[in-house]
Amino acid sequence: MASAVPHNEASGLRAANLGLRFVLELATLAALAYWGFHTGQTLVTDVLLGVGAPLLAAVVWGVFAAPKSGRQLRGGALTAVQMAFFAAGVAARAPSGHPVLAAAFGVVVVVNAVLLRHWRDT
Repeated sequence: MASAVPHNEASGLRAANLGLRFVLELATLAALAYWGFHTGQTLVTDVLLGVGAPLLAAVVWGVFAAPKSGRQLRGGALTAVQMAFFAAGVAARAPSGHPVLAAAFGVVVVVNAVLLRHWRDT
């Protein structure tokens, strides 16, 4: 099936979408840190959650989802880890009093994932 977008434009859009994926990854880690620092009942739990939640998510992403990882999952398992990672970012935004931001972030993540899948399959 021929693409309606010229090859050079499609390459530029694909590169921009990959850049957006990286920004979404960083935004997810920031959301987890924000959630953690505002969730605990004490300063110690705030710090543990604020540092621990994004650190755990980064380790899981780095081991199982990062493109250059030697242990990168494939197929449905990779998609499940990626979506769980980003769902955690959406969930971390929800209690912050910005449900529209959380929903918008979720929509951008889904559109980004669909476009990545489309360009991978073409």
